[in-house]
Amino acid sequence: MAQNGNPLQGRVNSRYGVAMVTPATTPHRSRPTETRGSGIAVNDIRFDTPSAPQCSDGQPQLAGITPAPTGAPALAAPRPLARPTDSAVRVLALESEALQALCTTLDDRFDAAVDQLCQIGGRIVVTGMGKSGHVARKIAATLASTGSPALFVHPAEASHGDLGMIDRDDAVVALSNSGETGELSDIVAYTRRFAIPLIAITRRARSSLGDQANIVLELPPAPEACPLGLAPTTSTTMMMSLGDALAIALLERRGFTEADFRNLHPGGQLGRSLLRVSDLMHAGTGIPLSFPDTPMSDVILEMTAKRLGCVGIVDTDGCLTGVITDGDLRRHLSPALLSEPAETVMSPMPKTIRPNALAAEALGTMNHNSITSLFVLDQGRPLGVIHIHDILRAGVA
Repeated sequence: MAQNGNPLQGRVNSRYGVAMVTPATTPHRSRPTETRGSGIAVNDIRFDTPSAPQCSDGQPQLAGITPAPTGAPALAAPRPLARPTDSAVRVLALESEALQALCTTLDDRFDAAVDQLCQIGGRIVVTGMGKSGHVARKIAATLASTGSPALFVHPAEASHGDLGMIDRDDAVVALSNSGETGELSDIVAYTRRFAIPLIAITRRARSSLGDQANIVLELPPAPEACPLGLAPTTSTTMMMSLGDALAIALLERRGFTEADFRNLHPGGQLGRSLLRVSDLMHAGTGIPLSFPDTPMSDVILEMTAKRLGCVGIVDTDGCLTGVITDGDLRRHLSPALLSEPAETVMSPMPKTIRPNALAAEALGTMNHNSITSLFVLDQGRPLGVIHIHDILRAGVA
């Protein structure tokens, strides 16, 4: 307990390594004739301070601190920090090794999972909690964009009404590294009650989730890339890769095509790059056409009315035999031009393209041949005309 009202006086528990607090300095009047030890005089008031004890190495000892005994183990020096690139290489190597191990463990259970997901009449419901939940959300998006209708259901929200999003014709894919995620219990119980197929992706087949699942896709044992071995890194990489594998296997099983992909990705550069000529061409009455014996005066009127800078010349069977462009008009400019028949001005064997060709292919053909339009043919007959401006306006470049 403190003495004389001085809170700094008294003993301190020695088990924390402190022997005693040095008593506080007491002010007193100094006498001119008295010689004192070390101290400080302020306004004729002298504060005497005791001489600080010294350690064996000659350094002053801090007041109230008992020095460590000689020979005590010193604190370990901190490890030098690894370069960021060294950490990155280590992480990528660990995750790469885990994916290689995952490849070797795939078996008939993966085939059974694909068969099960192909047979359902509803959607694939993907669920997971925490980092597994983030991975599950991405897997659901990949499935949906590759022709397998899917959605993500949060386990906690499922317990508060979102179980209604899961239909009896659906299948559930549940992700849990340990297989013991408590938040999944209501979804698991719901699938068992209504006989909804349950596929588990987990590291432990013999777990609460694995025991209840119809099919278990087991992740091989692999250390997390986190130096603490705690943050989900390697495990989530394997989960996401396994989800991608399921999506692509289903894509191939369903016969998903580029046209299907474009229908689901109409926006952005991806959708634009998959546009076909038939999506952009001028068809029907918008096609500028004339016959070989049509006077050039009428051909020019047709070219002007359709505003594509060209006119296709067709025979009596409706097959394309030539094309007249505004460049042909300039090359044949003469006083007799208007009375000449179209066949004397047209360029035979024009460049054409298929209706199912990508718009990017049409653009490449135009650039290679320094032309601005192409007639679209089916069995030799014009189905439409595509102009370079149509392609550029669609954002294909």
